[in-house]
Amino acid sequence: LGKYLADDLGADYLKEVCEKAYSSFTSKDPVPLVKIDGEVGLYVLELFHGPTCAYEDISVNLFPALFKACKKVCQDETDKLFLMATSGDAGKATMEIFKGQTGVKVAAFYPDETVSKMQRLALTIATGDNVYTAGIRGSFDVCKDIVEKAYFSEEMQNAVKEKGYTLATLSSANVARIIPQIACYFSAYLDLLSSEQIADGEKVDFAVPAGNGCNLVAGFYAKRMGLPIRKVLCSSNRNKAFYELLKKGDADVNKAYHHTMSPSMDVVFPSNFERLVFEAFDRDYKKTKKSIEEALKGGDVVLSEDEKKRLTADLYGGFASEDDTVEAVYAVFEEYGYAMDTHTGVAAAVCDKVREKRDEKDETPIVIMAVGNPYKFPQDALYALSGNDVKDSFKGIKRLNLLTAMKPPKFLVDMRYKLPRFKQILSADPKKVTAEVIEFLNDRKIPDPNASKK
Repeated sequence: LGKYLADDLGADYLKEVCEKAYSSFTSKDPVPLVKIDGEVGLYVLELFHGPTCAYEDISVNLFPALFKACKKVCQDETDKLFLMATSGDAGKATMEIFKGQTGVKVAAFYPDETVSKMQRLALTIATGDNVYTAGIRGSFDVCKDIVEKAYFSEEMQNAVKEKGYTLATLSSANVARIIPQIACYFSAYLDLLSSEQIADGEKVDFAVPAGNGCNLVAGFYAKRMGLPIRKVLCSSNRNKAFYELLKKGDADVNKAYHHTMSPSMDVVFPSNFERLVFEAFDRDYKKTKKSIEEALKGGDVVLSEDEKKRLTADLYGGFASEDDTVEAVYAVFEEYGYAMDTHTGVAAAVCDKVREKRDEKDETPIVIMAVGNPYKFPQDALYALSGNDVKDSFKGIKRLNLLTAMKPPKFLVDMRYKLPRFKQILSADPKKVTAEVIEFLNDRKIPDPNASKK
């Protein structure tokens, strides 16, 4: 982190806040590396040991301390409203880390069509008078578009200013989400090195589930910083958001989305898509702006062969169908006894495809980035591992536990008997979002049914 922030915040401060941020993780090592098969060089980096069982905790848990220090450096004393669209996990992590804090409010909107039952419950039982969430009818792309329009509307800007706040966001596009993820790649490499799985300087591949692309871009920059990564395997689900850009150099950001068993990746126009286009265009921001604006009007984002090569020198584009994902999750559990969630399963499936095409002499290790705890998506994980389909998430947790003997996280088990606090589902209208945020800023109290029950 010091490569980016030490000059302004100080190396000692960064060390201190990192130790504090990751002390709440359930593992002594916040991102443990698990050897799946040392002979073939297959490993998993577990990124889900934080308070909300998702990889977003790695950056979100660190954010408040960094944000506080940056405000001081910038002499910014204003209160902040974090307004964001979440595909399910980042919003919960942000609400959790900021709940009860003064000078900060968090309003997170989620796509009603695509979040899993466990993600919805985690969001809607949130506590704290300074947090708010609601669903928006439609996909994540619809949700993101509506929230962005509300964010930049004159009505929202005036209302926020009138209440003494300034707007901010902690979406996947915020570089503060990306920088801590870069450290995870270095951590995995150093674990391989210290356990003598590789020699110093030996190249490694990383397979990354690519939804909004935060973790993907982090790997891209880790390689650019000099980490010996051969390729970052960009792993898309049926929506193929990054796949088309990397394989064809021609991506449609307006196509219809597919609902899959990896719902956090059900994205057509990812939050970090523009960042990769910017890199493809050799950091020409004017060309990037023009290309994205034309795409949003109905066109495609098109790269020249040289522009595509700027990305594919570091990134490999792959995708996995639903069947591919199920097969990969099942195969890893059947052969090695390791259970993974279906988002990680997408990366495992792409990893399999890459290994099948390799030269027999190619023994480059592959690290799969495990972005979520299987218990966070228990029904899909159970189906992939056993073929059993259950409607109730907590029955899914129980059966998954019987099948895997893996201990369910307390955070998820404790949600079982909690009632939703936030029940609103809004139409896809920026004015509706703006009205709700204004009510939230006016300190509207939403009772917590679980508190009164207690």
